[in-house]
Amino acid sequence: MAPELFYKNIGGVSYKADVYSYGMLLMEMVGKRKNLNALTNHSSQIYFPSWVYDQVSEGKDIEVQEDATEHEKKTTTKMIIVALWCIQLKPVDRPSMHKVVEMLESDVESQQMPPKPFLTPYQDCTELIYY
Repeated sequence: MAPELFYKNIGGVSYKADVYSYGMLLMEMVGKRKNLNALTNHSSQIYFPSWVYDQVSEGKDIEVQEDATEHEKKTTTKMIIVALWCIQLKPVDRPSMHKVVEMLESDVESQQMPPKPFLTPYQDCTELIYY
């Protein structure tokens, strides 16, 4: 669920909550798993979006399947970048669904990496304000 449903200081609830959900769905499609994997052997892979962000920003391929074509690899990378934009913490930083469609229809080379998504809006948990 979108962070603004839990944290007051992020922004109001709007259609951008649906954009967030769509981004998480894209992540699940790419990773072929849920986005939170507490049973993983590598702690860096517990929160998949954070792990995949590091992989893509370092130029590493995300292996979806062993015999993936170049086109499939590019499509996967594009889906990841779009998903990362969709799951930005603040709703104002997320694209509209119209923009999401434009990004998915464009070439991966024209995509810019968004800022790294975070689990919580603040480093200091004492600043969290719940509804």
